[in-house]
Amino acid sequence: MTAIERKGTFKVEYLQKIEKEVQERWKNEKIHEEDAPDEPRKSPDEKFICTFPYPYMNGRLHLGHTFSLSKCEFAVRYQRMKGKRALFPFGFHCTGMPIKACADKLKREIETYGNPPVFPSDEEEEIEEVKDDVIIVDKSKGKKSKAVAKSGSAKYQWQIMKSIGMSDEEIPKFADANYWLDYFPPLAVSDLSSGGFHIDWRRTFITTDANPFYDSFVRWQFLRLKERNKVRFGKRYTIYSPFDGQPCMDHDRSTGEGVGPQEYTLIKMKVIAPYPAKLEKFSDSPIFLVAATLRPETMYGQTNCWLRPDMKYIAFLTKSNEIFVCTTRAARNMSYQGFTSDEGKVLIVAEFIGEDLLGCCLKAPMTAHEKIYALPMLTIKKDKGTGVVTSVPSDSPDDYAALVDLKKKPAFREKYGIKDEMVLPYDPIPIIDIPEFGTLAAVTAYEKLKIQSQNDKEKLLEAKEMVYLKGFYDGVMVVGEFKGMKVQDIKKSLQKSLIDKNEAVIYYEPEKTIMSRSGDECVVALCDQWFLDYGEENWKNQARKALEELNCYHDEVRRNFEGCLNWFQEHACSRTYGLGTKLPWDDKWLIESLSDSSIYMAYYTISHLIQGNSFKGDKPNILGIKAEQLTPEVWDYIFYKGKVFPSKAGIKKEALDRMKREFEYWYPVDLRVSGKDLIQNHLTYFLYNHCAIWPDDHAKWPKGIRANGHLLLNSAKMSKSEGNFLTLHEAIKNFSADGMRLCLADSGDSIEDANFVVKMADAGILRLYTFIEWVKETLSAVNTLRAGPADTFNDKVFQAEIYLKIKETDDFYSKMLFKDALRTGFFELQAARDKYINLSALDGLNKDLILYYIEVQALLLAPICPHVCEHIWSILGKQTSIVKSKWPMIGEIDEILIKSSEYLMEAAHSFRVYLKTYLTPPKPTKANPKPAGPEKPNRITIWVAKSYPVWQSCILTTMKQLCEKNGNLPDNKTLSLELSAKEELKKYMKKVMPFAQMVREKSEEIGSKAFALSLEFDEAEVLRNNSVYLANTLDLEEVIVRTTDEEDATEKIKECCPGQPHIVFDIIPGVNLMFVNPVPHSGLFQQTVKISDGDSYDNVVRKLARTSRNIKVSRLTICLDNAKSIQLWRYEDPVLGDRKIPIFDQPYKDKVQVENDSTFKINMQTSNVSIESKGKVFDLGKSIAYVVSS
Repeated sequence: MTAIERKGTFKVEYLQKIEKEVQERWKNEKIHEEDAPDEPRKSPDEKFICTFPYPYMNGRLHLGHTFSLSKCEFAVRYQRMKGKRALFPFGFHCTGMPIKACADKLKREIETYGNPPVFPSDEEEEIEEVKDDVIIVDKSKGKKSKAVAKSGSAKYQWQIMKSIGMSDEEIPKFADANYWLDYFPPLAVSDLSSGGFHIDWRRTFITTDANPFYDSFVRWQFLRLKERNKVRFGKRYTIYSPFDGQPCMDHDRSTGEGVGPQEYTLIKMKVIAPYPAKLEKFSDSPIFLVAATLRPETMYGQTNCWLRPDMKYIAFLTKSNEIFVCTTRAARNMSYQGFTSDEGKVLIVAEFIGEDLLGCCLKAPMTAHEKIYALPMLTIKKDKGTGVVTSVPSDSPDDYAALVDLKKKPAFREKYGIKDEMVLPYDPIPIIDIPEFGTLAAVTAYEKLKIQSQNDKEKLLEAKEMVYLKGFYDGVMVVGEFKGMKVQDIKKSLQKSLIDKNEAVIYYEPEKTIMSRSGDECVVALCDQWFLDYGEENWKNQARKALEELNCYHDEVRRNFEGCLNWFQEHACSRTYGLGTKLPWDDKWLIESLSDSSIYMAYYTISHLIQGNSFKGDKPNILGIKAEQLTPEVWDYIFYKGKVFPSKAGIKKEALDRMKREFEYWYPVDLRVSGKDLIQNHLTYFLYNHCAIWPDDHAKWPKGIRANGHLLLNSAKMSKSEGNFLTLHEAIKNFSADGMRLCLADSGDSIEDANFVVKMADAGILRLYTFIEWVKETLSAVNTLRAGPADTFNDKVFQAEIYLKIKETDDFYSKMLFKDALRTGFFELQAARDKYINLSALDGLNKDLILYYIEVQALLLAPICPHVCEHIWSILGKQTSIVKSKWPMIGEIDEILIKSSEYLMEAAHSFRVYLKTYLTPPKPTKANPKPAGPEKPNRITIWVAKSYPVWQSCILTTMKQLCEKNGNLPDNKTLSLELSAKEELKKYMKKVMPFAQMVREKSEEIGSKAFALSLEFDEAEVLRNNSVYLANTLDLEEVIVRTTDEEDATEKIKECCPGQPHIVFDIIPGVNLMFVNPVPHSGLFQQTVKISDGDSYDNVVRKLARTSRNIKVSRLTICLDNAKSIQLWRYEDPVLGDRKIPIFDQPYKDKVQVENDSTFKINMQTSNVSIESKGKVFDLGKSIAYVVSS
């Protein structure tokens, strides 16, 4: 796991304590359990059921699982708040080969090496695998078992189990495959429950025949598929041992466990005259050099073909009477895939080495060249592909490096008889545009990494990693029939086009070398299989119809589905080894893992009635039904309308009617959430099978699929072997449930990869903790807040902003944009709260409005951080759970009021910037190397324009007229001619176009409002109402707001525009007065405050409070109240004043309290300060006393 370093864990533990208490309450209240009502559903929108692909149970859930399923979690809680019955069921997948293979492997290790095993020391040494190629993985194919994928660098199964924390005493139990089924599902339930997930655990189950109820359901599904001709029998590509004469599954292999078939497109490059001597006698037959490629889309860029001079090749006759040239190894694979007349037999017509064919002329499909040539490459591998490599130097760094070498080295060409015309005219052809790399990606990478030759293997591998994956996922075709489309969207369609033209064929070989236990090197063979015929056109069209009606949330997801439907063909649905359900008509076959998981969401609707709150259904259920009673006719009655009650089944009609009611209420699935890699298999099968099982009831077809990108951890791919990995259990332990959930929501919602950043998770923990503490502090002081109606300017703004954030957050939740929902519903709403507190310094916070904010904040954040929000809900005194609460209603959103507040904040920011600039000292000179900065001002005069100057108004009016006339603004040249014709603009011509350009840019952001001649609100009034805030934020004593239409406004001042005030800083004359605190042990010290003539009592107290950081001022309490808590006392003898020796316990002796209505007067000539109160004037001398009451 990733090492988490932090200074303390108090805040995490604080949140975890809350979470445990909340989860216990939810459990006791059974708050996540939901049943269908007795009455039929009145509207499709009154319920919401979402599901997540049940995870495979060969380990604990990790953060990647959690990221995807969190989308379900946030959605189901939100939909429940919107008044719907909301259901999130969750099961566990055990079907398939990995668990059985791991168990058997562990059993063999114990038999061979003992218990605990002692492995051979030579085999324990870690063998570093040389990585010399980059493969774009087709995630629709199972490339390796999940156990292997998760194992990191461990070689033995025992070591793998140790790596996930198992003890030597525990590991032997896993040699029994059934133990895995008992061990991991309870851990998953525990982890998910600790995360606070809104799951109805009554509906959980595991797959395979270990659960007879689910087993019966899957058998029914396949009986119906077969009778509808969706399941067929035929040949499929499988790892096969020719020596053993049978498929070679993982448990039959001595090496290559977890390795699967790799699909290639076999490009047929036709040999044309003049023929090489070795092929001359076969010139009457079509001869092809066949190259296996993973990138058929790059064939537009072929410039040549590569052969290894010293490698042995053969020419063999195919059953179509064509001659293929390749290696013997590749031909052996082909012979088991229908290429030859007799399976496993290769009819070799010639043998030679690569050098014999160098320089031969070829006609290659798709390339712009009429002919290309076979050229030498020394790095071609014997154990991969066909030994023939097609060359695309525009997008393959290896090909470009080799081509450059050939062009640079005449001696190298001469050695192999390669003529200049075979090489020199051929340059890279732009075929794919890749962001950051352009249309010649390989050339760009080659030059960027400063590769010198084809022998720079490390740099070439780096170059391939740079361009291959990015080219596949982000590349856009710039040539051919698929021009303008993404590579990943057209790959299969382009492959099909090549095959239809007989320019290519499908070819498979093992991803890596696989040796059977009999010592035979395995091939990929076409073997007998039961398969689902996804290529059948009527079924495909049904799936397309389902896709049309489906909410995909992202356009790219829809395009990916469309691409899959275009190329989908058969899918093998059976295997002979592993765990699962047996085919009901042929029990030597097991239904494989992608095929028993396509409509199980229907099983969720009734599973709580028959599973008996157990994973395997091995406890009595509330309906008293036994698995053997669930005949196909019973399932028909439950899942189909109009079916006759199966009276012979021995089940009460009320029981089946209840199951039927549950199904009819909850179906269809409203939302299916998954990683985007499952679009190419499971999610498309999900659509197909719903169409097949309910062909005439479209109302049962899925309504929504939300696919997301993968989750990075700290910007890197999660990897156990590299230590960058977190399980769900670890994440909750490190960050708390809500801390983790907040970071997951903030990680991203797009189809691109998201990023879980540990620092952001820690920041989220702090934010949640701070929010709880703020709520507690606020409620403890709530009676000190202003009572009555919320009718001040800032009250109204805050109310409007709350309504706006409710509306925006509602919209984002409904679109499953949880990062944005978190932004508006938490971050921005808290920012609005903080702004309200800062702006309410004069009027104070409204009690009811603050309480309303806390309630709204808890509701808006509840889908993402339910524990914290439940805790706050209870602090507010709410008796029912927040889970049962409804989404907050909103009133009218005064957008103009919000805009005026936004203007205020922008203006305050610009004033702070101006003030900083004003205080910047002049640049040093030789005469004055350390110039002093200007004295800090204490007053600002803000000049506001009610309307634009005449010349600017002319421009705005003209631009508005042109825009309305033409539908948009003309170009600058036309606009300049139009404006230059205006007489009133003649003397402003240098300013005209810059202003017009500014207006143009503004119009692109806000539309026609950019042409308005005045603001929608009273700018001066907004500034005046918030002058106290402005004074505080600028640390000034006085803010004066004036308008440019006043008589003494200068021409420069009159040039300012609405929304862009002109400001002037200056200094109010004043006299310094010493403030002394006479109270012992108060911690308050003497302060010097500048007093201005005419200062009120309140003004002076505010100045003192700003000057003394030790005077504690609560953000929740208004400044006037603080002013009342500060008392001023003048000395009876202003001459001696504070020079008299104070009496320790008599702080008020020889002092008179200053009245609150007093006014301060100054005499600048004598630097004297006095106060005037009730018509009397009292001299203060040099000091005055102050006392802060508690």
